Amino acid sequence: MKPVLEQIKLGEKRSILAYRYEGEDFDAPWHFHPQHELTFIRKSKGTKFIGDYVGSYEPGELVLLRSYLPHCWKNFQEDGEAPESIVLQWNKGIYSRVPELNGLFDMLRAASRGIIFDAEDVELLRPNIEELLLIEGHDLYVKLLELLLKLANCKFRYLSNASFEDDIPSEYGSRMTKIHDFIEANYQRKIFLRELADLVNMSEHSFSRFFSKMMGRPFFTFLNEYRINIAARMLIDTDWSVAQIGFACGYESLTFFHKQFKKVKDITPKKYRSKYLK
Repeated sequence: MKPVLEQIKLGEKRSILAYRYEGEDFDAPWHFHPQHELTFIRKSKGTKFIGDYVGSYEPGELVLLRSYLPHCWKNFQEDGEAPESIVLQWNKGIYSRVPELNGLFDMLRAASRGIIFDAEDVELLRPNIEELLLIEGHDLYVKLLELLLKLANCKFRYLSNASFEDDIPSEYGSRMTKIHDFIEANYQRKIFLRELADLVNMSEHSFSRFFSKMMGRPFFTFLNEYRINIAARMLIDTDWSVAQIGFACGYESLTFFHKQFKKVKDITPKKYRSKYLK
């Protein structure tokens, strides 16, 4: 089984899809598709899964994904703010490989790991992104190319350690969607490997090997990163004490929570909160 293949209906008369997503949740499962995708987050906060990457997202982020890169966004339902995003999807090959577009194709190659653009650059280009929702036909074709060429000159950083280009290993499957959903629902408590193994009908050893191959690190390392990203968001968005947040994110020891937070964020929880509140 592979990740859920999303069928994007473009057809013979359209090669680009530009739309605004609005809903109670980002409810798409962990999925991939043959089209490239550019996603701009307008509202809500939460966690994004890009290839083997897990980390928080917030309004103003712009992420470029090459075709076939598995991904999904999960919003924090506790925020009470319905998610909203602008999504651009386009077929591979609609722009010719000519020397003048080398920068564009270099950027798309980098996007096989998922890339996120510098916030200041994104803010300057926001009108160009919004404009794409209002046009269609050849105007959309030209304006998307103009936007991509501008982005090719912007700063960005990689998200996934693993690269995904045109081929998805057969091991990737609906199992990963089940695992993501389970973590989202149970990260506040102690999780046992046996629970995950049973969930996807595997032995503990086979599950550990499967997960490490898919996500590039052991399950409990991934779970720790997930919890720390949730904790980081709570430090900014709530007035809970550091201890309350640590226990709420599934840590049974405050000392261990401090140690793991600094390991992932390279800063203590208290200093992290102070930095962002300023």
